[in-house]
Amino acid sequence: MLVTCQYGYEALLARELERAECTVSERGHGWVLASELQATEGVPDLAFPHRLLREPREIRGDSVNSLARAILEGFLESISGERIEERWPLLWSCSPEVTGLGKRASSVEDAFAEQLRRRLARVARLGGGEVPRGVRPARGLFVHFTDFGRAFMSRETFLNGQRRMADDPAAPSRSFLKVEEAYGLIGCEPKQGELVIDLGAAPGGWSYSAAKRGARVVAIDNGPLKEGALGHPGITHVREDAFRFEPGPESRADWLFCDLVEEPHHVMRDIVGRWLQHGWCRRFVVNLKFGRVDPLEQLDELRSEGSPLARLASDVRVRHLYHDREEFTVVGRVRN
Repeated sequence: MLVTCQYGYEALLARELERAECTVSERGHGWVLASELQATEGVPDLAFPHRLLREPREIRGDSVNSLARAILEGFLESISGERIEERWPLLWSCSPEVTGLGKRASSVEDAFAEQLRRRLARVARLGGGEVPRGVRPARGLFVHFTDFGRAFMSRETFLNGQRRMADDPAAPSRSFLKVEEAYGLIGCEPKQGELVIDLGAAPGGWSYSAAKRGARVVAIDNGPLKEGALGHPGITHVREDAFRFEPGPESRADWLFCDLVEEPHHVMRDIVGRWLQHGWCRRFVVNLKFGRVDPLEQLDELRSEGSPLARLASDVRVRHLYHDREEFTVVGRVRN
């Protein structure tokens, strides 16, 4: 399988796959080629993979048209005997760090689309459906370029929840994109009238994300809010230490947000563990910096039986998101 990740984290991805009993044979800018996962049921909860292209076919060509023809022939062969009646996702990707590769991929995509229209106009019209959001398998056509003359194509992929999000000029910071992306992991987002407690809110990107959906937000931070969060009618700014704040006895929050530049063990013990133990929230989105430990050791700790996530939460997912840096995003629901 071909597994993609955020550029610069290929070594961590390879190690995580090897720990899942995969054999890694090659890696490049934002991708790793490995043997199939040995799990008997589904896909293990892995943090660094973004997409897993199953049984990929390697495509090589020295020109745009030759690559497009090879991908088309591979696609036509794969749909032999299959009747396509509904919209199907079509995703072309590559590492943006390879200069000019995105333009190459776009040119091949255009040539492929034209050749497919000539051969199977009805199938071509149905192609290009939106790639599903969330953590799930998908069937369509997925092509990833590893170089100008080399790509991998697959009819089946597993989407691990990461997704590039659209920016909002009113958002106070780029951290806004992280929580927008995290909603796809948990499968829902703040609703009109729900209560959100945002610990370490300043400058207010996460608070703004919830408030623009109509949620009631209490933003906890001694620092100032900015841009769209500043003066927003749906946001109440409380200047208090995030580690000391406690909600009222009858103020169980629908959501706990927490994105603090703090040591991850400190955050897990004194915020996440405490909030889950007391049942002060129903759902949570928490960012944890990698800290001083090896990131894979940190994953082991988060998933261990003694972790508050294992003892007190359900539907927990830990991911290295498209918009994350040296951090993990953790989402889940508090057990009743």
